[in-house]
Amino acid sequence: MHIRSLHVLHDSFPTGDFYPFNLEIFKKTDILPFNRPITFFIGENGTGKSTLLRAIAQSAGIHIWGEHEGRIDRHNPYEDLLYQSIRIEWMDEKVPGSFFASEEFHHFSEILDAWGAADPGCLKYFGNSSLLVKSHGQSHMTFFENRFRRRGLYLMDEPENALSPKKQLELLRLLRQFIMRGDVQFIIATHSPILLAFTDAVIYSFDTSPIQEVRYEDTEYYRVYRDFLNDREKYLEE
Repeated sequence: MHIRSLHVLHDSFPTGDFYPFNLEIFKKTDILPFNRPITFFIGENGTGKSTLLRAIAQSAGIHIWGEHEGRIDRHNPYEDLLYQSIRIEWMDEKVPGSFFASEEFHHFSEILDAWGAADPGCLKYFGNSSLLVKSHGQSHMTFFENRFRRRGLYLMDEPENALSPKKQLELLRLLRQFIMRGDVQFIIATHSPILLAFTDAVIYSFDTSPIQEVRYEDTEYYRVYRDFLNDREKYLEE
């Protein structure tokens, strides 16, 4: 593992009235330990899991492709400033890595195509071909298969968005394959009960305040899918 823990620096919050600094989970969470190669963030939309994931990327010096540098929201100038109020404790030294989110991935693929036109050799790091000529699911899996081969910290925001259940199972196998090397760490925000089934991972719920670790079987994702598959007629009649 590369990150040992994350500390929330409440005294440095620039405001208590605007998102994300107005969220109780950030006001009441002091520290998140990272003691497994894979950590999952779960919670309803708007609970702050993706915002914290991005803040980790910014604090770690990992570029977010497609991000509008220096963007200021006139309605909320604080939205992208959470990284200034967290402190990452590294196991040894800061490592390189990448941030993946499906909404930014297309922008990255376009830039990679431009690089490939000027220097075809750079494509060897991403499967030796353009990611734009593949389907969403295929291009995502090609990126995962090739990018995760290198030592680093990998942050993923809902990677299941373009993946079928079968492809999600393939991603699970990839994750297990890569963490066995001992030089990669993943932090993943997800709604997928398939990905969350990864054994020996830590699951942090953003639906509680402070952020708390939960068991897989206690997640709402697991319970809802289990109950639906066991008695789908009941849900269809409601």
